[in-house]
Amino acid sequence: MRRVASLYLPNWPTDRLRRSLGATALPPDVPLAVIARGGSKRTVAGVDAEARARGLSVGMAVSMANALVADLVTRDANIDADAEALERLAIWALRRYSPIVAIDAPDGVMIDISGAAHLVGGEDPWMADITGRLGAVGISAHVAIAATYGAAHALARCVANPTMAVDSENALPMLRSLPVAALRIGPAIIEGLRRLGFDRVGELADTPRAPLALRFGSDIGRRLDQMFGDASEPFELVSSPELIHVIRAFAEPIAAAETIARYIAQLVSQLCERLDAKALGARKLDLVFFRVDSELQAIRVGTAKPVRDAKRLTRLLCDRIETVSPGFGIERMILAAPATEPLSYKAVASNLVDAPAADVSDLVDILANRIGSGRLYRFASVQSDVPERSLRRVAAMAPPTSASWSDAWPRPSRLFDPPEPIETVALLPDHPPAAFTWRGVRRRIRRADGPERLFGEWWKRDSETASVRDYFQVEDDAGERFWLFRAGDGEDPATGSQRWYVHGIFA
Repeated sequence: MRRVASLYLPNWPTDRLRRSLGATALPPDVPLAVIARGGSKRTVAGVDAEARARGLSVGMAVSMANALVADLVTRDANIDADAEALERLAIWALRRYSPIVAIDAPDGVMIDISGAAHLVGGEDPWMADITGRLGAVGISAHVAIAATYGAAHALARCVANPTMAVDSENALPMLRSLPVAALRIGPAIIEGLRRLGFDRVGELADTPRAPLALRFGSDIGRRLDQMFGDASEPFELVSSPELIHVIRAFAEPIAAAETIARYIAQLVSQLCERLDAKALGARKLDLVFFRVDSELQAIRVGTAKPVRDAKRLTRLLCDRIETVSPGFGIERMILAAPATEPLSYKAVASNLVDAPAADVSDLVDILANRIGSGRLYRFASVQSDVPERSLRRVAAMAPPTSASWSDAWPRPSRLFDPPEPIETVALLPDHPPAAFTWRGVRRRIRRADGPERLFGEWWKRDSETASVRDYFQVEDDAGERFWLFRAGDGEDPATGSQRWYVHGIFA
């Protein structure tokens, strides 16, 4: 199922200008507008969030804007600089998110995320990631995900706040209620439709096409079909000049999986030769299929470390062939390496001296491309006495860290986050519970060891200045071992709630 994301940048001219000024940029609470000049006429070409909140909009006369906002700061628009920066942003999205990216000028980017969103945990985490990264560098962004480019474009500009993802069924009533300007048609056509009483997309969809085409041309019908998925929408893919890639065109379209796999192997071999010439290894591979009906299909695979092994890369790509729909045939294939790194070689250990180290990176690559790299990780230790803060997730092939856990007291093999409350019977503050009830089951404690007292990290949170936890390792009548703690020292309410929790289970 096709899933397309439209990245809309509502304040792109002013956001781009502020980033270009660096340390000399205006504060966010100062209204900023960029001005376009047409002969003697000066109009607002872009506004920031503060100026928009005060009533300014694109297309407004500069004299009116200055009258509405007395402290408005204006700068001349630079359309060429905006376009160049948008192209760089699209190339960044190409390298990071998807092999199918197109510029949606003047203030957006189209990204086909079919089969790619699962690599970061799904569509919601994908949208949160891209808007978060752009927001961190001062770029406002709205994102909508739908089944077609036209629907995603319209929803990103008219509905998303700041993100939304809809399927085809839920999108239909939303699309029909949108203004006609959401169809990506010219301003003259929009004005003509409004004079005739057409305000909503649904009104146009219910109107016979012939009279509309006779008066306004074919644009309205074409945009309606593209929005509702009744017509394909070819566009020009963004590409980086330094991108390492190979292309294969076919005299006759191909469709069989065996044929596709054979040509994948040939393309990978050619790409590896180009990587070898530059002493690089691939970290990401994008394989784009151009179908005869102008539709695009794509495969993206990643590796845990730089790779230039043709067999290994071919296997990763061929594992994803089943996700490709060739339609009536594929007429062209492009294989590119959007992410590369220098490939370092290590001396191979002699079997007569040292046992060769096991290389599990191939297995990591296979699993990561099947279930998503965000779901494949290992734990690394963190220097913290608070158990739930003493570990963090790192990439499966990340180098070892110098931090280690203290071995003064054993820790459970399974830790609950957050700890689960229990009901206990305890005699004295320093004594372990005699019994506890957890998840509706009462357990009598036969053996216990403790307490191990842990103090809060006052340098991180003021609320932990006096907090205390007393941990006990306990074993019940059935031989199961638990890690319990009391929030507080058992006497002073300032040290904690004095409630008991189970924090983990020992193997």
